[in-house]
Amino acid sequence: MLKKIISGIVIFVFVFCMQVNGTYALTPASDLVYEGIDVSNWQGYINYAEVRNDGIQVVYIKASQGTNIKDAYFDINYENAKVNGLRVGFYHYLTARNVEEAQEEANFFVSVIAGKTPDCKLVLDYESFGGVERDEINRIARSFMQRVEELTNKEIILYSDLSNARNTFDTSLAQDYALWIAYYEDRNHLISIQTSWDTYIGIQYTDRGRVNGVSGSVDRDLYTEEIFLNETSEIINNSGNTTPKNTESIEYIVQRGDTLSAIARRYGTTVQEIVDINNIQNPDLIYPGEKLRILTNSTIPGSEERGTGSIIYTVQRGNTLSQIAREYHVSVEHIVELNDIENPNLIYPGQKLRMTESDVTDLSPIDNTMQVYYVVKEGDTLNGIARRFGITLNEILQYNDIENPNLIFPGQTIRIV
Repeated sequence: MLKKIISGIVIFVFVFCMQVNGTYALTPASDLVYEGIDVSNWQGYINYAEVRNDGIQVVYIKASQGTNIKDAYFDINYENAKVNGLRVGFYHYLTARNVEEAQEEANFFVSVIAGKTPDCKLVLDYESFGGVERDEINRIARSFMQRVEELTNKEIILYSDLSNARNTFDTSLAQDYALWIAYYEDRNHLISIQTSWDTYIGIQYTDRGRVNGVSGSVDRDLYTEEIFLNETSEIINNSGNTTPKNTESIEYIVQRGDTLSAIARRYGTTVQEIVDINNIQNPDLIYPGEKLRILTNSTIPGSEERGTGSIIYTVQRGNTLSQIAREYHVSVEHIVELNDIENPNLIYPGQKLRMTESDVTDLSPIDNTMQVYYVVKEGDTLNGIARRFGITLNEILQYNDIENPNLIFPGQTIRIV
């Protein structure tokens, strides 16, 4: 009898701990059989016929960010993906720091995707928290997703990396919303890792994928059948917001005497942008009656701006984000958020980075002896801190004379630069 009582207590404690702390078996909800990519303005013009022929079946398209940034390629990506038979989904990059801002961003997201028909569940991409406490992060995420569901009557899921799935998002959120996880190692390892979820319906397994029709690297994904909406219909704009006009694309019909440079000046864009969007082989050869897709007052990072209070920096060989941030007196997180950088360790020569002039007080390089410190929070890892600040793990180890990179503790002060 005593053994049965002890056994019952052990089982109760085990189940209780699993409910409080999450589960130890993160597996796909069903077979991962759908090849996908997720894209934004960073990929530029995409040839979706080639993408389809390369075996891609699903494309998630960035729609919006914050309360006023509509991805400049959203309309074009949607139209071209749909016409080539790909199944599409939309995601929003959240920057809210409280519940009220989350509601505003939800309204904006819905206003951007209104009039379009997604095949896949909507997605919240929430990975930049700006010092917000864990409980508030979960309230913000839930508020955004509930509002989107209320306005669209469509399911929404959460995109998260493993660290946040383990340490930031709680089990109550996991019970109500499915997970699309970013994990770049052997996914079989997820079986033994504790998170708030026990299954996922999508996995982003690399940010350096190669797909025909996409210039440069692109995120590659695998999805289960649960990624798809049970009912597909056009989204109605019930948010009360109107989509910002300055990020809309228009169709322009070339007139006699037109040149691409003249058209670019007229619409506040660049020749290269028009060339990329319309897949023009010879920029000197356009003809009357030709139809061109134009992004008006483009928000694409790297496009030329005048009188907008912005500075565009061209990445040089050997640059790091931490170095650029120091030179321009801004934070790495500022550059990452403003330019929608998904991997702070991955920048390349020639890349254009935007920094708002209001945040740049002095364009001369700062004193290289200046040091920046970070206080470790619960759940932090050195790899995660390095990614956040755009530096390498070795730099942190050298700055702080750390012998065991796996041994850090909350409250510990670490030198970043």
